[in-house]
Amino acid sequence: MSGTQPQYPLLSAAVRRMKEYHPPLGDRGGLRLDFNENTLACSPRVIDALRNISGADLTRYPERRPLERRVAEHLGLGPAQVLLTNGVDEAIHVLCQTYLDAGTEMLLPVPAYSMYEVYASGTPARVVPICAEKGFRFPLENVLSAITPATRLICVANPNSPTGQPVSREDLLRVIEAAPHAAVLVDEAYFHFHGETVVDLVGHMPNVIVARTFSKAYGLAGLRLGVLCAAEKPMQWMRRAISPYSVNSVALACLSAALDDEDYVRWYVAEVLASREEFQSVLDQAGVPYWPSEANFVLVSIGVRHYAFVEAMRSRGVLVRDRSADPGCDGCVRVTLGPREHTRQAIAALEASLAAIGWKATGDQT
Repeated sequence: MSGTQPQYPLLSAAVRRMKEYHPPLGDRGGLRLDFNENTLACSPRVIDALRNISGADLTRYPERRPLERRVAEHLGLGPAQVLLTNGVDEAIHVLCQTYLDAGTEMLLPVPAYSMYEVYASGTPARVVPICAEKGFRFPLENVLSAITPATRLICVANPNSPTGQPVSREDLLRVIEAAPHAAVLVDEAYFHFHGETVVDLVGHMPNVIVARTFSKAYGLAGLRLGVLCAAEKPMQWMRRAISPYSVNSVALACLSAALDDEDYVRWYVAEVLASREEFQSVLDQAGVPYWPSEANFVLVSIGVRHYAFVEAMRSRGVLVRDRSADPGCDGCVRVTLGPREHTRQAIAALEASLAAIGWKATGDQT
C-alpha cells in the first residue's frame, strides 16, 4: 500500500464540521447541583413501574405510538402532533436534520444550550449567533433583524439556560409571525418552574415547534425522554428523520407512571420554587450578583475567582457548574436548585466557599 494512501476510512464532511462536545461529568460524588437535574428522585410510581418490567418485556422492540397518544392527551394535542424522543438532545438533532441544508441559516440567541450549535454544525447550514441584551434579556429586535429568506430554524429556550431568563409570549409571537418560512423551536425544558407555554399555538401556527423534557421536574434524566410538539404536516417530515426505536422500552414503560403522579410533580416544583426564593434572598444578603431566574437554577456572578469557587464548593460536597465559557458569562457559575433541604446544604457550602476564596461584595467581582 502506498504511503500516501489513508490508513483508515475518510470522514464525512458533516462529521468534520461538527463541534465536539465533552460532557463534563466525571466524578460526580456529592450533592449534584451542576446539571439542572431533579436532585432528589423520580416519583415512587416510576420505581414501581420499573419493578414490574419483565424479562420478556425487554425482548421486544419499543413502540412509542401508544405513549405518544398518552402524552398528547396530557398536553391537549392530537397524537399526530406529538413525537417522543431520546431526550431533547435527539429532538434538536431531528430538527436540524429536517430543516437545515446548504445555503440555509439557524438563528441562535446566545448564551444558549450547547447542543443547538453542536447538531447544527453537523449540517452545511450557517449558525447565526445573536447576543443577549444587557441583563441577558431576549434580543428581540436583533433576532427580527437577522431573519432572512435563508432562515430555516430559530431556537429559543424559554426560560433560557444558563441564564434562567424568560421570553415573553408577545416576543415569541413576534418572532413566529416574522418568520413564517422558518421553524421556530420554543424549548420549554424548564416549563414546570416557569409556568408559561406556547404549546397552545401548536397546529394553529404551522411553524411553531415546542420541546419538553422529562429530565427535570419528573426526575427521569437517566431514561432520556423528551417530546416534540408540532403541526401534523411538519411532524410527518420529522418522523422520517428520527430512528424508529430510539426511545427505549424501559423509558416508555415508566412514562405513564410519571404522568399519573401529578401530586409528586406539584410537590417537587413547589420545593424548587421555595428553594429559589430562599437562595436568591441569601445571595441578596451576601451581595453576590445574580440574575433572577424562572428555572430550577440560578446563574451567579463570582468574577475572576470562579474556578476557585467551583473547587471550594466541590471540596464541601456540592457540585456547581462553571459557565464562564458561555458568551457574556465570564466569571459566572450556575447552581441547580432542588428541595429545600438540598438548597440549605448548598447555602452553607456557598457561604463557606465565598469566605475560603476571599470573596468580597465590593462590586468589582465581574
